[in-house]
Amino acid sequence: MTGPATTGPGRRLLALLLLHSALTQVVTFVLRPTSAYRALELDVPTAWLGALTASFAVVPLVLAVPSGQATDRFGERRVMLVGAVLLALSGVVFASGRGGAAGLVLGSVVLGTGHLLSVVGQQAAVANTAGPGRFDTAFGYYTFAASLGQALGPALITLVGGEGALPDTTPIFWTATGLGAALLVCTAFLRFPGRGSERTAAETGGMSTLLRLPGLLRALLVSCVVLAAVDITLVYLPALGADRGLAAGFVGLLLTLRAVASMASRLFLGRLVARVGRRRLMIGSVALAAVSMAVVAAPLPPVALAAVVVLLGLGLGVGQPLTMSWLAEVAPAGLRGRAMSLRLTGNRLGQVLIPSTVGLVAAGVGAAGVLWATAAALAAVGVAARRLAVDGGPTT
Repeated sequence: MTGPATTGPGRRLLALLLLHSALTQVVTFVLRPTSAYRALELDVPTAWLGALTASFAVVPLVLAVPSGQATDRFGERRVMLVGAVLLALSGVVFASGRGGAAGLVLGSVVLGTGHLLSVVGQQAAVANTAGPGRFDTAFGYYTFAASLGQALGPALITLVGGEGALPDTTPIFWTATGLGAALLVCTAFLRFPGRGSERTAAETGGMSTLLRLPGLLRALLVSCVVLAAVDITLVYLPALGADRGLAAGFVGLLLTLRAVASMASRLFLGRLVARVGRRRLMIGSVALAAVSMAVVAAPLPPVALAAVVVLLGLGLGVGQPLTMSWLAEVAPAGLRGRAMSLRLTGNRLGQVLIPSTVGLVAAGVGAAGVLWATAAALAAVGVAARRLAVDGGPTT
């Protein structure tokens, strides 16, 4: 199938992949906070709450690269099927209520594994089916769909569980299980073109081939710092608002504006790349994020703060899909699953190490200091991105 992203069957396949991405994130972003609510219902000790959070995050660090190898060897659909089964199963584990705190941790491990397999399979599938010249558009749409799912998940908690301080968790768990079953059906309808030569490449190539790619470490660094910056805004914008006496509702509006702006930049990513080029867009977006992050930390009137947060969202929304499209272009076709899993590993390390490091460095100057330190980290990777050859080929 030539140029699948531009043909009728290719559009249907991409639409299914986008639906798969949105459903995966909805299930995940329903189950993770709801499991925390269930833990509060059970009066779980603080140490177990930490284990509940870590059990989801630690799985990608351990299994990311093997999952990429499995994707390259056995195909995206098989890996995504296993991921969908595990996502649905995690809902069952949570809903059963068995095992107390240990049962919640087990459910979180199953959820994290299912999420990992689904995401690695999705990203490899987008890379292998988009076709040359369509990587930026395809990954822009893909990350937009993922962001949409992440926004819809928490809203579903209120819709199903009510608006109380502690929602009714059991119907939420079963609703997520039903969505997991829908994800499994969606996966069953996915049909990817045969790529026998790419399977051969997967068997003969390896991680060493990827690690020798020029600019790989720079691209992974940009990806993990940008993602860590997003996580930092989720924690430290509320902290900044508390320091400055801003209403919680206004801070929530700021977080929503940032998310919507990031979604908008991803939706139009293909057009932006076509207009300015991938390299300029990557450098410009990281620079915009760095400057906006620094300005957000300065004392501003509410309207100006909201405007700067929109600019921050636009800058932060571009880094992830651009590094995905760059990896899809430079990685050998039979090693794209491993390439995407390597990026995920770097992202998870960044999510663990960067916020804690920035917090330690800026501990004496409060939330504003953390945001300034994050802006400095973004500026540093922006400089690194200047030496990253991300333009080239038909994608520019």
